[in-house]
Amino acid sequence: MASLNDCKVAILTEEGFEQVELTSPKAALEAAGATVHVISPKAGKIKAWDKTNWGIEINVNKQLSEVSPDDYDALVLPGGVLNPDKLRQNKDAIAFASAFLDEGKPVAAICHGPQVLIETGLINGRRLTSYPSLKTDLINAGADWVDEEVVVDNGLVTSRTPADLDAFNRKAIEEIAEGVHHGA
Repeated sequence: MASLNDCKVAILTEEGFEQVELTSPKAALEAAGATVHVISPKAGKIKAWDKTNWGIEINVNKQLSEVSPDDYDALVLPGGVLNPDKLRQNKDAIAFASAFLDEGKPVAAICHGPQVLIETGLINGRRLTSYPSLKTDLINAGADWVDEEVVVDNGLVTSRTPADLDAFNRKAIEEIAEGVHHGA
């Protein structure tokens, strides 16, 4: 497994993220040695959505207004229906996500997470996947949508559902490790 020592990864989220889509990548990235910050427009604690109901509360490490994309080597966007719907209406969140795509830094988005990427205007021609209900939205945004467990396109890692998390986490770690070494 690639080592992510000295890597800083941002998980950008709002309330209503799908619980396991944040907790699982966060644990995998930390196990690989990365420093992971949960970043949100909100301060304090935010609530997860766990399949059919509200889940755990997690601590926000940094408020979006306090951070710069330059502080991080990679970005993770968990899904959940409520979370990306809120983020995509937040200009600061979109600017934050756009900076990673602009600079070619690794971005990993799962389930409904890619919805946030639509607003960046930067996925035209990119190959990706998502939760099936986003297929038309992503195609309309110019993406080449495919139905696969995990899709990697030049540092952009996407997966469909929590069932794909093992593959998603593995590929995200690989891409972040490669991205950091390219940047060095």
